[in-house]
Amino acid sequence: MGSGASESDRAVSPVALVTGAAQRLGAEICRTLHARGYRIVIHYRSSGEAASELCEALNTLRPESAVTLSADMNSLLDVEALAAKAVSQWQRLDVLVNNASSFYPTPMASVTESQWDDLFGSNLKGAFFLSQALAPALKKSAGCIVNLVDIYGSKPLKSYSAYSMAKAGVAMMTQSLALELAPEVRVNGVSPGAILWPAEETEYSIQEKQELTQRVPLRRQGEASDIAQTVAFLVVDAPYISGQIIAVDGGRSVTL
Repeated sequence: MGSGASESDRAVSPVALVTGAAQRLGAEICRTLHARGYRIVIHYRSSGEAASELCEALNTLRPESAVTLSADMNSLLDVEALAAKAVSQWQRLDVLVNNASSFYPTPMASVTESQWDDLFGSNLKGAFFLSQALAPALKKSAGCIVNLVDIYGSKPLKSYSAYSMAKAGVAMMTQSLALELAPEVRVNGVSPGAILWPAEETEYSIQEKQELTQRVPLRRQGEASDIAQTVAFLVVDAPYISGQIIAVDGGRSVTL
């Protein structure tokens, strides 16, 4: 759908809400779905400037095709408000991509309750209650949900126990909601491997990055586009797939 789309075309264009969408994987998912004709609701928590820049870029490509909404995924009130605003923007919602996530180490000896609440809230609680709030709209449009899981949701990463457990919950949520929301709504997951290193450069040393990459059968790091294209496949090209989690990890999961 080009920039010259008519009002009637825009009125029927499907709508996708992507959480944690201002940067990195979320932004790439937005760009990919937008290129497939979707209008995009860009959710962010604190990255307002990056979200606005992405929104402007998408609207330059196709006018009135993207908006930004802010919400704290740890707050149920914020999540419910996000759901309501997302649906009211274009009076429909076809796709929810639960991508928002906090990620940092929590060694068992020092993990705090606030860290636990943040990791479970941003990764699991927010995604679940957002899915709950948007279920009626998604059923109306025969839409779908795609959850971003993680390779460490099935094989734990040392010192990241809270994060790994939260992502394990996301994996089970994917399968559970696929049963509960069928037949109107499909629910699937994408489980990235070594795609983007954490934003904090101190998380991994150069040697650790090299060692991790060498454990991948394809012997290379993936790209954000690998995840975004898989999300787009599940959204657009896989009408008979539900309850599945696709590992996009260069084969790493078979070596763990």
